[in-house]
Amino acid sequence: MELQAGGLVVWDVDGTLIPADLRWLRRAISRTYRLDEAAVVFPGQKVHGYTDESIVVDTALASGVSPADAENGIAEFPAILAAVMESGRDELRQDQPPFPGALATIEELHRRGFVQTVLTGNLRSAAEVKLDTAGLSEHLDLDVGGYGSDDRDRFRLPAVIGRRFTEKYGVPLEPRRTVVIGDAPNDIACARHAGFWAIVVTHRATRDELEPYDPDALVDRLAPETIASLIDSFVNGDHMPPTS
Repeated sequence: MELQAGGLVVWDVDGTLIPADLRWLRRAISRTYRLDEAAVVFPGQKVHGYTDESIVVDTALASGVSPADAENGIAEFPAILAAVMESGRDELRQDQPPFPGALATIEELHRRGFVQTVLTGNLRSAAEVKLDTAGLSEHLDLDVGGYGSDDRDRFRLPAVIGRRFTEKYGVPLEPRRTVVIGDAPNDIACARHAGFWAIVVTHRATRDELEPYDPDALVDRLAPETIASLIDSFVNGDHMPPTS
């Protein structure tokens, strides 16, 4: 596949491109560990911005499952989640449509020559169903993405993207020409860890909640021209992205 000239844009999925909804994890966890859905207890700390496997284990523990059984269930979980997602496509389409501007922004970035992919805590199968159902996958190169099925530690996923990008396009991934678009503090931290630029959108958290994490840009909505212009200024400017 020919490498486009713009750079790499790395999208978060839940909370950034589509609304976040824990119902799919709740259903899959209940079936994996033979729990009633009402008995599934998500941990007290926020689960957004973490990988599915880490959320599943922590939720199983919070729901009264033993540590050994919580870990053992991980082997069964991906197939169960895939089935839950496939059977829920109509519900997903109705209840989690793309955020306003998501598709138009992806299309504008494609027009400007950017390669686009995702970095998400979702297992790849779940991410593909969500993006396909939302009609967002056409211009996303999901083969070079980083997923919760690749590693339980989200901070290791940029390296997965880098390796896949180089294998597919034949050139090293340049951090200074790579921009993460997310909605949570963990998206910013992950970008900083990898030396990428970070744009966050206030779909879930407020400006006051996100500003202390020092993203490179903070936007209130996905406005195609605004996002594309910001990214152009980052990847074609003289400055380097901050690092953690």
